[in-house]
Amino acid sequence: MQIEIQDSLRTWFASWSTTQLGLAFLFLLGGFVARWLIIGLLRRFVSKIASRSQTDIDDRIATAIQPPAGWSVVVIGIYLAVEAFVPPQPVRELMNQFVLLSVSLLLSWLMFRMVDVLTDLLHRWAMRTDSTLDDQLVPLVSRAGKVAVGILAALMVLQNLGYSISGIIAGLGVGGLAVALAAQKTLSDLFGSIMLLVDRPFTIGDWVKSPDGNVEGVVEEIGFRSTRIRTFEKTLINVPNSRLADFIIDNQDRRPIRRVWVTVGLTYDTTAAQMSDAVAAIRKLLTEHEGVDQDFFLVRFTDFGDSSLDIMVYYFTKSIVWDEYLAVREDVNLKIMTAFEGLGLQIAFPTTTVHLAKDEIPGVPDQP
Repeated sequence: MQIEIQDSLRTWFASWSTTQLGLAFLFLLGGFVARWLIIGLLRRFVSKIASRSQTDIDDRIATAIQPPAGWSVVVIGIYLAVEAFVPPQPVRELMNQFVLLSVSLLLSWLMFRMVDVLTDLLHRWAMRTDSTLDDQLVPLVSRAGKVAVGILAALMVLQNLGYSISGIIAGLGVGGLAVALAAQKTLSDLFGSIMLLVDRPFTIGDWVKSPDGNVEGVVEEIGFRSTRIRTFEKTLINVPNSRLADFIIDNQDRRPIRRVWVTVGLTYDTTAAQMSDAVAAIRKLLTEHEGVDQDFFLVRFTDFGDSSLDIMVYYFTKSIVWDEYLAVREDVNLKIMTAFEGLGLQIAFPTTTVHLAKDEIPGVPDQP
């Protein structure tokens, strides 16, 4: 059989004429010229529609169609060029498979590009809404769409190569139960991601802490199976969504204000009047500070410490941004030091006072 095919091909090659070669060349050239013309016409159409319409949906769709449409004409040119030589049956069957395979790949390419257009439109819509849920759903929808397109493309290619799609689908149905049993953990993570998106304990960019999971960092991505968290050491943690859905999540970015709780100690030679003046000075500077939230703060002389008289300073900063929070805290501390210097007070440091008692022994004279 193979020898017959080889003989048939030799006979076919020997029968090529100059007219057939010229016609095949014209078909190939016409295919590339037609591709250039189609792309040019689509670009003109895009610019014309863009000047008339208020949205760019139509021109984005036309832009997505350009490459697959252009190469489809090239495939037609190649097919006609081969047909110009009047090929034998084996070559004709091979060309038919080539055309079907090319059409499947071009359709798959077009669907992938249309998924990108849909993703861009969904992203723009999500940017106009106040909810952050749709911002996280857009990447998931994009991935799901591309996975579906990839599966359809694979099925079309297999069908065009002569494989039975019904048999493959039946095999998938039989093996679906085994796959489901083997993928219980993956399905659990998938449902965990759905619960995270519905409950929204955090969004991308939030600083989260989990005391029971020993996880702390900034959320970078919420995927189908896991969530990626960038730690403050710049390492990347992948936490399965099934576990993350069960964790206690402390979202640091959801607080409206940020707390400062410090203890300021004065030396024991501070008088009661000076202590009252110190407490009043701290309250005054907190009241006048622009970065301090005025709804609630406390300044109290609370304890007689081991080496200091302790004043509790408890307040909140308006900003929750770490650098701005530290800037307010630093400014308040400097102003407290300045106020104490003006009052002639000293901040205490750990000290120990030792009192020595001299015992008198009867009959023993005091030693010099």
